[in-house]
Amino acid sequence: MTTSDSTQRILDAVDAGFDAQLAMTRDFVAIPSTRGAEGPCQDMIGDLLRERGYEVDDWHIDVDDLKDLRGYGPIEHDFSRARSVVGSYRPSSNAGKSLILQGHCDVVPTGPLEMWNTPPFSPVIRDGRMYGRGACDMKSGTIGALAALDAIKACGLKPTARIHFQSVIEEESTGVGALSTLQRGYRADACFIPEPTGGMMVRSQVGVIWFRLKVRGHPVHVFEAGAGSNAITAAYHLIQALEKLEAAWNERASSDRHFKALTHPINFNPGIIKGGDWASSVPAWCDVDCRIAILPGWSVTEAQAEIAACVSSAARDHRFLSNNPPQVEWSGFLSEGYELKDSAAPEAAFGKAFSAVYGGTVEDLVFTALTDTRFYGLNYGIPSLCFGASGAAMHGFNEYVDLDSLRKSTKATALFIAEWCGVEKA
Repeated sequence: MTTSDSTQRILDAVDAGFDAQLAMTRDFVAIPSTRGAEGPCQDMIGDLLRERGYEVDDWHIDVDDLKDLRGYGPIEHDFSRARSVVGSYRPSSNAGKSLILQGHCDVVPTGPLEMWNTPPFSPVIRDGRMYGRGACDMKSGTIGALAALDAIKACGLKPTARIHFQSVIEEESTGVGALSTLQRGYRADACFIPEPTGGMMVRSQVGVIWFRLKVRGHPVHVFEAGAGSNAITAAYHLIQALEKLEAAWNERASSDRHFKALTHPINFNPGIIKGGDWASSVPAWCDVDCRIAILPGWSVTEAQAEIAACVSSAARDHRFLSNNPPQVEWSGFLSEGYELKDSAAPEAAFGKAFSAVYGGTVEDLVFTALTDTRFYGLNYGIPSLCFGASGAAMHGFNEYVDLDSLRKSTKATALFIAEWCGVEKA
């Protein structure tokens, strides 16, 4: 438990170390850790943890170890270099409660570089913000958690409970990075994930399903287009049917105790489309990669069945697809929604930390995206808090994190660690 004196010392230490924290964050954001290229970020985290005396576990993820676990999503790319990194702090005296601190280092693609004001992997600080891909989602949060631990140490204190600092991959596409840490055996009394939440606590979050529509057509020269069947326009027919499913699911969501407050919590997105081989040929194929959300308590298997039935029904209404049905492939996330439950103790500890930094009580966030918290709560009953800084343009152009909010969220994280894990003189 923290005293008023130790609380102020920790807050002052975060301020004193903030420039160094931003320098670490810039270095981290500068690494282009898109899917399959996360290794250098994991190297950096491993080095930072070793410098601090943590026991580092750095391993290659074996997908075969994970395939039968709840929440696994299929991997389609080369996964031979995929790694998880966990740094463990083990106290000399054990008086507090153990904690997992987790961040993900994978980032989404940048899109066209000319549409960024500054290069996405050359982070810049301007007008109280740090710009760069991953600056907000969520590299600043990961480094912020490390800086929170540094602040505790800088004022002559050390935690009195076991801490696992985890850097994972695949948060943006399957979640198997977090799943791999649980398969490896890492557990704690609570988990804290400093995703950018705008200074709110995630109370309930959607699950996500990724799927691919594989549509086939009949190719002919475009001069006799009516004799063929255009796979691209046929794919749009299926997309329109899935938009009706999206509307039906949003109607169903209107009775959910958390999500009923939102007007459109279920979002369907046809996110990638590829098709055809020649501008003067009626396209023979079209693949559409899609994402749709589901709510906590909804069954992934049942949602998959509804998606497949929707596509099948739409195909039956199409001249060509009725005899040449499209395929539905599951291509990434197969994730359940998650609601924070049975978390009174860590929430009380965090509430005390929040009040010391922000004043008042933390506001709840009903989140229409997902986080890795689901694995800990759903699989092992580990209460998993998600709280972090403010920013904008995640997954968009000119992504940024607000630095004042980052300073505050780092302070709240440090005080939460001290309160939950306990501290004593180093």
